[in-house]
This record gives sequence, C-alpha cells and structure tokens, in this order.
Amino acid sequence: MRLSPAPPGLSPSPALLALALPLAAALAFSDETLDKVPKSEGYCSRILRAQGTRREGYTEFSLRVEGDPDFYKPGSSYDPPPLTLSAAPPSYFRGFTLIALKENREGDKEEDHAGTFQIIDEEETQFMSNCPVAVTESTPRRRTRIQVFWIAPPAGTGCVILKASIVQKRIIYFQDEGSLTKKLCEQDSMFDGVTDKPILDCCACGTAKYRLTFYGNWSEKTHPKDYPRRANHWSAIIGGSHSKNYVLWEYGGYASEGVKQVAELGSPVKMEEEIRQQSDEVLTVIKAKAQWPAWQPLNVRAAPSAEFSVDRTRHLMSFLTMMGPSPDWNVGLSAEDLCTKECGWVQKVVQDLIPWDAGTDSGVTYESPNKPTIPQEKIRPLTSLDHPQSPFYDPEGGSITQVARVVIERIARKGEQCNIVPDNVDDIVADLAPEEKDEDDTPETCIYSNWSPWSACSSSTCDKGKRMRQRMLKAQLDLSVPCPDTQDFQPCMGPGCSDEDGSTCTMSEWITWSPCSISCGMGMRSRERYVKQFPEDGSVCTLPTEETEKCTVNEECSPSSCLMTEWGEWDECSATCGMGMKKRHRMVKMSPADGSMCKAETSQAEKCMMPECHTIPCLLSPWSEWSDCSVTCGKGMRTRQRMLKSLAELGDCNEELEQVEKCMLPECPIDCELTEWSQWSECNKSCGKGHMIRTRMIQMEPQFGGAPCPETVQRKKCRIRKCLKNPSIQKLRWREARESRRGEQLREESDGEQFPGCRMRPWTAWSECTKLCGGGIQERYMTVKKRFKSSQFTSCKDKKEIRACNVHPC
Repeated sequence: MRLSPAPPGLSPSPALLALALPLAAALAFSDETLDKVPKSEGYCSRILRAQGTRREGYTEFSLRVEGDPDFYKPGSSYDPPPLTLSAAPPSYFRGFTLIALKENREGDKEEDHAGTFQIIDEEETQFMSNCPVAVTESTPRRRTRIQVFWIAPPAGTGCVILKASIVQKRIIYFQDEGSLTKKLCEQDSMFDGVTDKPILDCCACGTAKYRLTFYGNWSEKTHPKDYPRRANHWSAIIGGSHSKNYVLWEYGGYASEGVKQVAELGSPVKMEEEIRQQSDEVLTVIKAKAQWPAWQPLNVRAAPSAEFSVDRTRHLMSFLTMMGPSPDWNVGLSAEDLCTKECGWVQKVVQDLIPWDAGTDSGVTYESPNKPTIPQEKIRPLTSLDHPQSPFYDPEGGSITQVARVVIERIARKGEQCNIVPDNVDDIVADLAPEEKDEDDTPETCIYSNWSPWSACSSSTCDKGKRMRQRMLKAQLDLSVPCPDTQDFQPCMGPGCSDEDGSTCTMSEWITWSPCSISCGMGMRSRERYVKQFPEDGSVCTLPTEETEKCTVNEECSPSSCLMTEWGEWDECSATCGMGMKKRHRMVKMSPADGSMCKAETSQAEKCMMPECHTIPCLLSPWSEWSDCSVTCGKGMRTRQRMLKSLAELGDCNEELEQVEKCMLPECPIDCELTEWSQWSECNKSCGKGHMIRTRMIQMEPQFGGAPCPETVQRKKCRIRKCLKNPSIQKLRWREARESRRGEQLREESDGEQFPGCRMRPWTAWSECTKLCGGGIQERYMTVKKRFKSSQFTSCKDKKEIRACNVHPC
C-alpha cells in the first residue's frame, strides 16, 4: 500500500469546496461532460452547484470514517482513520471530491480547513491541481468505493466537518447534512491510550471484589523457536486497581522506571513503590507469585492468582509480568474497566495475551545481551515481522500465538448495589465470600507450594485457640533474601463462639435431580450440592450435601399403558418480564404392548412470572463474537453486536448495540523506494568503444517483508568516433583540439560580465524542504567549474540561494 502525503509548500486561500467538484475533474468525463460550467479561477475559488434537482434524504452514497467514531485524537498521524466514500449497488459514481472544514467555516480562507488527507492508492485518488487541500479521482471511470486517510489537526481545532460530493451522469450530488457529511469533534484527555475509547465515569454503587488468575501458556510446544529450556519463567505479577487519573502503563506511552525494572529484570519493587505513591488514586495493590518454570502440566500447575477490590472512582485495573528470559518483553492489561454502563460490576473477563516490548532494550532474542534503547521507544506489541532472529518471526506474517491468558472473576460485592439487572443465584452466593485477605508479602525469589487447608481450632470451647496451615519451600532463587516461615497461625475459637458467625457454611445450588431409578412405577432419585465456602473458624460443615426423594414414572404399568421418559427441564419463560408461559417435554419410550395408541401427553405448559416489566427497561442479548480484523496487516478495527430483546412497549433503549475496538496485526510490508535515475555520464573514452553509467539512491530500505531493492547502477555502451591509427594524423587532431579549447577559453574569459574570470556549473536542484509544515527552507548551489589564470577578481566563487517552503500551518 502506498501513501502519498499532502503536497508540500502550498498555501492556498480556498473557497468553500465542501460539496463541490473542480471544473478540471468534471470536464474529464468524455461521455458525460457537464454543461455550462464556468471555468475555475485560482485555488478553490469556484463552487460548482448541482446540475439538476437536489434530492433530499439521499442515501445511495455515504461517507464513513472507519469505526464510526464521534471524536478524533488531535495531531495524531500514528494511526490515521481510513475514510471510505461508497455507493450502494447498483449505484456508482464517476467523480468525487473530499474536503475537511472547521465547524461553521465557509472555506474561503486557508485557516478554515482542518487536518490533511493522505493518498492510499495513486491510481484511484489524487490531490486537486487547482485546489490542493481537496482530494479527487485520478481517472474518471465507474467506481463504487474509494478510500483515503485523514490526519487529524492539532489540539484546539474543535469540531471538524468531513464532506464529500460525487458526480454521476452529469449531475453533482451533495448534501450539507446527511450521509455525505461526517462530524468529528476533538477528543479530550479522558480517553484511554490503548483503545482510544473514552473511559466513562462509573455509576456503580458499593464495591466489588475480584480474583485475577494468570495462566502461562508459553511453552516449547507452543513456541518452539529458540525456546529457553532453562530459567524460563514468569516474574511476580504487580499491578493495581486505580482511577482514570493514574496510568501504570499504556500502549504508545513510555515505560516508567518501575515498568522498565519489571520488563527487564522481573523486579516488582520499584513499580510497587510507584503505585503506592499514588495512594489517592489506587485502591488495591495487586501482587501474585512468580511461576517457575513458565509452563507446568495441568495436574501440577498452581496458577498464580491475586484478589483486589474496585469502587466507583477506582474501577480500572492494570498489571504486568515479565516474560523471562527476554530483553524487555512482558504481558499484562492496561486500564481494564470493570464498571458497566448498567451501573453494575463486570462478572468475568477472559483475555488472551501476547508479548509487549517496553521500548527500553533493543535485544531481539530471548537471551540477547543487554543493549539499552537510546532514545527510549514507546511501548508496543511484538509482531511476527519484527526481526528475522526474533523467536516470533514468521516471513509470511500472521499473528503471534498467545503466550498467556488472564481470567478476572467477580467473587463478591459489598454495600448497597444500585444496578437494576437481576442477580443470578451464583452472584448472590459469591457476594457472601469473605473480605479481602492481607497482601502476600512473599519475596518473588521464594517459590512455595500452595497453602494447606486450615487445621481445626485447638480450642473446642469459647476460649481462644489457634489453627495452623502449612506450605513447602520448593526453591530459594536468591540465598541473600530470607524466605518467610512455612507455617502460618491464626487465632480462633470453638464452633459458634466467633463474634461473626464463622461456623456458617456457604453451599452451592443443588445440582439437577438424577434420573428416576425405575422406568415404570415408583422409584427414587437424588441430587447433590457442594461446599463453596468452609467455616472461617475451621469447623466442619454439617449441612447435607445429598438428598433423595421418591419419583413416579409411568404410573400404570399394564400392557395397554405407554412407557414414557421422565419430564425434561422446563424451558425458559416466554416473557422477559411480567407474566409468561414455560413448557417441558418428554418422549414415548415404548408403545403399549397390546398395540393400542399411546394417549399420554408429551408436553406440559404452565405460567411463569418474571420481574415486573418497569424494572427492566432494556433487555439485551449477549454480545456476539468479535469480527475479523478489518485489515490484513497493521492496525484495523473489529466489531461485535448484540440485539435488543425488550418489547417495544417497555420504552426506548439507549444502550449501544455495537462496539468497535482496535486490532493489531503484523506490520504491513514496506517496499524499497529509490530516487529517480541520474543523467547519463559522459563516455569514458575519447574515441572508439566506451561506456556511460547512471545511478540512483535508496530512499527507503524494505521492511517487514517488502519488495527488495532493484539495481542502483546501469551501464550502456557508447562510441564517439573511430580511433586513428596514423600517429601523425592523430597528433594533428590533438593539436587542433587543443587550439579549439584555447579559443573557447578566450571566448569564455571575454564573456564574463556576470561571473568575470571564471566558468560556473549550472544551478543544482532545490534541496528537500527542512519542514513538512509551518515554514521551512530550501537551498540550491552554483559552484565554480574553472577559474581562469588571467582572473584578478575575487567574485569568482560558489553561489548559494535560499527560498521558503511549506509555509502552510501544521
């Protein structure tokens, strides 16, 4: 894909071209020439009106910004959004115009225009020759879609109106409002740096408690290239739950000293210090143990986990862990929002993780020697085309296989909750979980087994006693750092003596009844449940975990009766709120032995009551899976949708039905770029056969698998004249040539009014402008080719000229 920037050095004073087509483009249609259109006068100085009746409510043509945002990020050229002008089949257009104006501006001044366009396909689009701030077609032909990039203006610009006009069958269609006009307003500082989506204020009540569990999937099987068989590990996890005013780390930002130490050394000490210094913005410091080795079989793996809390002001969570060994590679989450728009708390987040580069070390392999990146680079995700020696390198591109997965589950809520979405039973049970434990201060260099369950209390009365749990020290990676005890004690009292009822068991819901023990007549069936939370005082749960009851299947067991299966579970209620109906079914297991018809019913229906309708103004289906990324390389967008399930009479639903987020694929290939060929050199021989050469320079080396550079030197034969074999004739020719040169020199010396006494080379070409915008300079030179001996003038010296360029504002 080729990108062409806006033409440099232009400072037009354009008139309103928001929905206009230049005369030059309109006249390019050989078979559909516009009639009676006045000629253009200078840059953007003529507005072409629609030729015919304007069609209100026109929807065949549309101008769309990728992702359908309402905001733009000021001054951002790192990830410009694609603009697409399209026609719905069978419609088409032959010509078009794109322009961007500041809101409420007419376009007759240079400062009325906002941002710059970038050409994607030069065969399809180009900048207007008589209005360089606008984009038009390169060739007039039938088309249904074109695409360009738009680079946002600097901060303080305000809202921008992107406008398009199209030409179809001699008519210029345009709209001041509608599908050919898109309004984008300036994004404020509250927007997230990773997703470019706004971090909204949280409206939830109370607090919520979550458990983070980290599953490392980085193994020799999943990532075989150069996998480090020894010392592979995940460092201790460090992070926190925090407000939107604090950023631990973010995509496109620079790593702090704490982030650097995590990414390069796996040490969380400095980052924890940085987090605790933001005590007003942080609710919980998140810490979890390191994992050695990086991957363990499921039957022995104890995934690192940590618990943390969030509240209305500190509803984001971020964390990092080092991928070791590596230069500065890590995985984690940045500013994950756990507050919902329904004023509740997210139930569960499952995220697959790929490695990130912290931008502080330039190594390309797992065990590269330390090579600090100077100057420091921005945090970015690794790609499969970063470097041929990278363990993730893939010459064909593609995404990196995920190296870890993080699961964040809500385990409890505290305080009055204000969201109106009904809880399920699991939510209610989870809210009964105990309060947050003290933070684990175990050094990351000490590798332990999991704690054993608590023992029974040493006291069986209401006198205070102790209970104990144990763990085993598996490895001590640094002998200079002491490891805490392997036993832990806690005060306790006998059953029923705790200030709080510590003897209460928290049980799961009953599991579905088993099938009836017989297929005809009366039998027995059973169901089970399990302990979700043991008593805090260490006592034994006495609540039953199994119960049985009688069941009757096919009451009549005579030869004329049907044998039926048991009734199935009831279907979901037909209504989402208020009164509805539900059904259940069974099947004929065996027809009557006497050959008669089976008269037993196979379905039943009964009424069901859902919550009152006015308490649920908006019921939505679950989110669909994310769509594929909109691009095949680089940065794109992906979407997901959900559907409205509420009845129309329940009122309007303002919830979003579509979400858009960025997606990152390997960088797009960049082909080699070369300068134009130089002029052919003079022939290297004065007579006979010789050769001439010309050269060109490499402007851009190929990157990410782009096309390699072709030849940079070309040679071709030349023949001046035949060399004379007679020496005397040859000498005569040399003498004549020497006298001719002397005569020419005398003529040059006599013609020296501008540069007396010297012979100058022609002016060089103008150099490239020193700035892309805001005013730069260009230079060119004229150098002395020959200074004549008879010259007595000091003016025979090199010349230099300077001029301004790219004076348009940035």
